[in-house]
Amino acid sequence: MTKLKVKKTIWDLNPFFKSDYDSQISKRRKIVKRESYRFINKWEGRNDYLSDPEILTEALVEYEKWISQYGAIGDEEAYFYLRYYLDQNNAKLKANLGKAEEYSSQISNDIQFFMLRIARISKSKQAKFLRYEGLKNYRHFLEKIFHESEYLLSEEGEKILSLKSGPAYRSWVNLTEGFFSRETRKVLAEDRKKKEKSFSELLSLTSNKKKKVRDEAAQAVNDIFFKNSDVVEAEMNAILADKKINDQLRGFKRPDAAMHLCDDVNSKIVDNLIEVSSERFDISKRYYRLKAKLFKVKKLQYHERNVEYGRKIKKYSYQEAVDLVFKAFEKTDQEFADIFVRFIQNGQIDVYPRKGKSGGGFCFQHLLSQPTYILLNFTEKMSDVFALAHEAGHGINNELMKKRGNALNFDTPYFTAEIASKLMEAFLFSELLESEKDEELRLAMMMMKLDDLVSHVFSSAVRNKFESEMHYSFRKKGYMSTKEIGQLYKKYSMKYMGNSVEQTPGSENWWMHISHLRRYFYNYQYSAGILLAEIMKNNFEKDPQFICQIKEFLAIGIAKSPETIFAELGINLKTKNVWKKGVGEIEELLFETEKLAKKMGKI
Repeated sequence: MTKLKVKKTIWDLNPFFKSDYDSQISKRRKIVKRESYRFINKWEGRNDYLSDPEILTEALVEYEKWISQYGAIGDEEAYFYLRYYLDQNNAKLKANLGKAEEYSSQISNDIQFFMLRIARISKSKQAKFLRYEGLKNYRHFLEKIFHESEYLLSEEGEKILSLKSGPAYRSWVNLTEGFFSRETRKVLAEDRKKKEKSFSELLSLTSNKKKKVRDEAAQAVNDIFFKNSDVVEAEMNAILADKKINDQLRGFKRPDAAMHLCDDVNSKIVDNLIEVSSERFDISKRYYRLKAKLFKVKKLQYHERNVEYGRKIKKYSYQEAVDLVFKAFEKTDQEFADIFVRFIQNGQIDVYPRKGKSGGGFCFQHLLSQPTYILLNFTEKMSDVFALAHEAGHGINNELMKKRGNALNFDTPYFTAEIASKLMEAFLFSELLESEKDEELRLAMMMMKLDDLVSHVFSSAVRNKFESEMHYSFRKKGYMSTKEIGQLYKKYSMKYMGNSVEQTPGSENWWMHISHLRRYFYNYQYSAGILLAEIMKNNFEKDPQFICQIKEFLAIGIAKSPETIFAELGINLKTKNVWKKGVGEIEELLFETEKLAKKMGKI
């Protein structure tokens, strides 16, 4: 195996700009403005492209070129977006990001006429455009626009919604994230000394192997939630109201319908996924019962659900994590490994937590012309190794789509976005489990994998239900207190955790930091991603040539609907059986884990 030496652990943003004061920022802005209004001025006063497929082809080629190099979210906004997530309480960065967002919003508003007018091509003419050979590369792009047209407002209405999204939504979310990111507490650290820890570090410590450490961190987190509850309450009600207004204006009947449309997936497919997952809460309850027995307690406390099991505490340096992920990728596909090498060597991963930096992790890329950037908060746990594989999976997905060179298909619906990340985690898990002979460590790995599967598949199902009821309750009552939301959260948590997890005081507030609730129904996608990834991984293990179909899936972007893509892979998303098969894979791993635990005399 090639040794991949780590030299950079912070982002190198020089491909964008050399500093916040780089003179190229203003020059780039002028270029974006010039190219944007060149397109706008050419096409805004015309309507011939709405009746002639040949002219629409010309217009879409030009629009695609604009999207690939400039787009509404150009280099300036991307740069300050990334800078902001490294230093969320920097007022200067917030101002710069605000200006960049305002500027890009203006361009978005001025250019959106193009998509809105295409959407209003009459149904009688749509078939002619979809049959036209010159538009074959844009066929599903047009199909999706035609389908979305039912929910669009007038050009002026769309401009108003776009302009209000900042103060009515983003500013509220940024406010709460900023409040949490600036919080620190002095708590017991692993070396048994009191140390100042950031909010993201405290969240990580709640799963620490040492009970005193995790309990003290959990109390600190509870204190932070209590202190900021008024702000979170105001924020959540503001964005619930904003969502309600948007849905009413667009005519969506369900709070989650807009996400399903965005995901290019039928609501019935999502409903089947949630129903199948909810019907098998016996698996999650059985898992937590096993974990409580292994920890030799009657009940796990709420914050202890994801504590890594195992007497042999194994820490992983970042270098070791890189080596493990690289080995798993190289064994699976050389191109996966090569892409990962570039991320490591080019400063595209920001590794360690620090004060002001956003918690969690993400993978960012918006334009074809922009590099991929990955954010981690690496704390040397096994789960952090999997987080590296997860975000690298998103990055590999981006790079494979980029090779196709079609900017209008360069995207993934949320419904399929998590498949790449969960697939790479699955490959890493298989590699680690296969190479590990120590039964104690094998059991620890299997428990860690189940932690992830249970807390994503079954937790995502209840979060989806919790979020739906929260929106419906708000629309009925007009306001939701943090206490009411907390009671709702606790009710749904109990449904899948069962009696082996204690809903400890304060746990009802842990919804407050779940960023996915602010993205509206970005929960079920993790269930879909995991279950489909498990099926695809098993297909690969049975036939290594299936990697070609996996790579085709990862490269296709939004050129086809998820339903069509998976039908071509022999997977029918319309049936419940596909989800039952995925859930069955989790049950099988749980069975094997219970069997190993019994063999070792642990239970």
